[in-house]
Amino acid sequence: MKPGSFEELYTKLPAIAGAPSGALMPARQQQEIGQFNVFNVADLMLDFRNRPPMTFNRRAFYKISLVHGRSRIEYADQSVEVEQYTLWFATHRVPYRWLPHDQAQTGYFCVFTDEFLLPAHGGIVLHELPVFQPGGCPVLTLTEAEYEAIKVIFRKMEQEIGASYAYKYDLLRAYLVELIHFGQKLQPSTALAPPHTAAARVAAQFADLLERQFPLETPQQHLRLRTAKDYADQLAVHVNHLNRVLKETTGHTTTVLIGSRVAQEAKILLKQTNWTIVEIADSLGFADAAHFCNFFKRQTTLTPGEFRS
Repeated sequence: MKPGSFEELYTKLPAIAGAPSGALMPARQQQEIGQFNVFNVADLMLDFRNRPPMTFNRRAFYKISLVHGRSRIEYADQSVEVEQYTLWFATHRVPYRWLPHDQAQTGYFCVFTDEFLLPAHGGIVLHELPVFQPGGCPVLTLTEAEYEAIKVIFRKMEQEIGASYAYKYDLLRAYLVELIHFGQKLQPSTALAPPHTAAARVAAQFADLLERQFPLETPQQHLRLRTAKDYADQLAVHVNHLNRVLKETTGHTTTVLIGSRVAQEAKILLKQTNWTIVEIADSLGFADAAHFCNFFKRQTTLTPGEFRS
């Protein structure tokens, strides 16, 4: 399955929500680190009878849904009938779809990428959290009180996403972290135990090794590990084994994961420091600024200068 992208989401939702093309992209989103958006379920149910069923597929982003109504949630090889109040965590590693039984659906959902949460609390590794484990318990039945408490968080997100506040994305990160931890507290105690398979341990060690290289705090600091072989040597495994494990557990190759994290750090440095582009390129291990600019544009579609402005 080819994961559905944010672009596909935005091309499908306007017809459903009755909004003009491009209207659903939040202000200043392209210049932000990572992507985030929030939607009201009731708004998307207006054209329920004419809307084709959601496809069963992986998406290239995370999704948290708060739903009130009768529906069916299908994920991986499981199917859950939903009758009342539900909180649902979806990860980009597992295919899923939501099939409402009727138009009487209310609630909210938000979508976001790994990198959106990196500036929050020193960086959160989403795939390590219990609520986003492929074998975890992503569909949670709520009491009415729990539903109302979580709805308050989503309402604050909905209000903030359309605001002109200069630091609104920092506030949205805080709301998102609160939402994730609210859900984790509702998880069964068995779901909070970390995975113990050999593949999971290697993937966790790689993620920890990758994250420990950041943040870069001065232009004189340089990445110590830059290639897939560098990480494999550090973990004492063959590079092909590391690549296979990461592909199985995250859906991405070692090189893609390294490149994504380097691009995330580049965004942070461009937005939060006054380092020159040459200094950023050097710290991130690029031979020169031209190589860095080409890499950054492949990752983001923007040049470093365009992203910074």
